[in-house]
This record gives sequence, structure tokens and C-alpha cells, in this order.
Amino acid sequence: MSLSAVLSVPVTPAQPRMRLRAAAIIERAGQVLLHRAEGDAFWALPGGGIEPGESAGEALVREMQEELGLAVVSGALACVVENFFTYQGTAYHETGLYLHVQPQPGGLLDQSPGPYDGVEGRRRLEFAWFDRTALAGLDLKPPFLRDALARERHLGVLHIVYRDPQDPAGAAASRPS
Repeated sequence: MSLSAVLSVPVTPAQPRMRLRAAAIIERAGQVLLHRAEGDAFWALPGGGIEPGESAGEALVREMQEELGLAVVSGALACVVENFFTYQGTAYHETGLYLHVQPQPGGLLDQSPGPYDGVEGRRRLEFAWFDRTALAGLDLKPPFLRDALARERHLGVLHIVYRDPQDPAGAAASRPS
């Protein structure tokens, strides 16, 4: 008999943790750049959380600099993803803004074929190029990316980042996306 039955306390699942994430689609010659954290078996697009007052493009510029020391320019929005998943025992409801991103010429990605070492806080990250045709057999999260990234680039969707000029917090941080 479970403890909740003994105590007559109903067990309710925890609400998923909400998360807003920006993800970078970085491509070259039929390949896409992916990363994984130390201890994880799966690969994902690089990126990270969007901080208050930051656009998705600004978040990607910051994240790529922090994690890989890479200067990038964010481009068009490729898709918006609502992703429901569990990671390390915690349920998440993540809204992801996936943008096309271009590395600045002459940077790390031009100097070496990889893989590349990165860092997120205290966790080591591994970045590597994968051929589009090899994605079907890869443990890639979220899984829809195996098919979506295997296709040639499609036109983006309209992406508008609007900051109310009357909002004092928005006025100070106002930058184009």
C-alpha cells in the first residue's frame, strides 16, 4: 500500500517547469552543428534560455559566446516549437524559438573541422558537425529535428520583436532582432 493511500492524500503530478529557449541552426556544406552536455547521450541544437528583456537573437549571440567563445549573427526565425519533455526527473514545457545563425568569418568553426569543446557553467559541452543524411540514426532532441534538419533550408516565418517605446524597461534595452 502506498504512503498516499495510508494518509489519504491524493498524489498530483507536479506542474511542468515553463522555459523559453532560443536554438541556433548553424549549417555548412550539408552539415548542421549540434551539441551535447557531458553525461547526456543525446544531441541538440546549441542555444539556451532567453533572459528577461532579451530577444531570441540576442540570447543566441550571448549563448554562443558564453558556451563556445563564438561570435555569431542571428538570422531568420525558422520555427517555433512547443516541447513537452522530462529531463533528469523534471517535467518541462518549453517554448523554443529556432533561428538560423551565421558564425562570424574567421572564427573557430572556420579554423577546425571539430569537434569543439565548450562549457555551460560547470558542465562540459561537446559541439560537432553532422551530415544531414546521418541525422535519422542520431539520438537528437527534440526528435522532430531529425526530419526537419535533413531537409534543405526553407523560407522563414515572419518574426517580429516589438518593444513598447512607452515601457521604460523596454526603451533601455531596445535593439533590433
